[in-house]
Amino acid sequence: MKTSWVNVLEELKRSGGMPVPELQRRLGGSYMGVKDQCEALRKRGFVETWRVPRTEVGRPEIMYRLAPKAEGLFPDAGKELSLGLLEAARQVYGDTAPERLLLHYFQQLGEEWRPRLQRAKSLVEKATLLSGLRDKVGCFSRCKYDPQRGFRIEEYHHPFRAIQEVFPNAIQFELRMMEELLGSRVVRKEVPGGRGGPARVDYEIATLGVRE
Repeated sequence: MKTSWVNVLEELKRSGGMPVPELQRRLGGSYMGVKDQCEALRKRGFVETWRVPRTEVGRPEIMYRLAPKAEGLFPDAGKELSLGLLEAARQVYGDTAPERLLLHYFQQLGEEWRPRLQRAKSLVEKATLLSGLRDKVGCFSRCKYDPQRGFRIEEYHHPFRAIQEVFPNAIQFELRMMEELLGSRVVRKEVPGGRGGPARVDYEIATLGVRE
């Protein structure tokens, strides 16, 4: 079972920041217990606060969000080692070797995940299972639906981002894997961070309401 401070960090990672009452609603437990966790993380430099004026009369609301120091707590798929191995493959086997290895990786990952998704009775259930699998490898995934944008998988961290920056075709390899697992076209969109929340990547599932 994850310790409570890990749950706090993960919820702040997904949300971009929130007050203690909202954290308590999502995580359960007591108000003071959640607040104590936030304050302990703030003292260690992993969390910071800012104040937001209330729409009604009252003191500004204290919000908690991740501090830059916290980014080191989230997995990055062994960035230096992975990039080093891919570059070594290029030098030994030629310029196309890194991308061939990445394609093989995502094909193998798709084969590993396929049996777990086959139990799903609907596309929504299949997407939910896929989101859970990606969450376990560090993507901080969740499924979301709204009438304007349909059904999608939102991801707030990506362990392979550094690899994709050097080998951008890896993005298409991963997207193709997701489409094959779901049996549906998937539209990938990068959403910049801002007042609406933290930066994320959305995977909109075409047959579940994506607007062209």
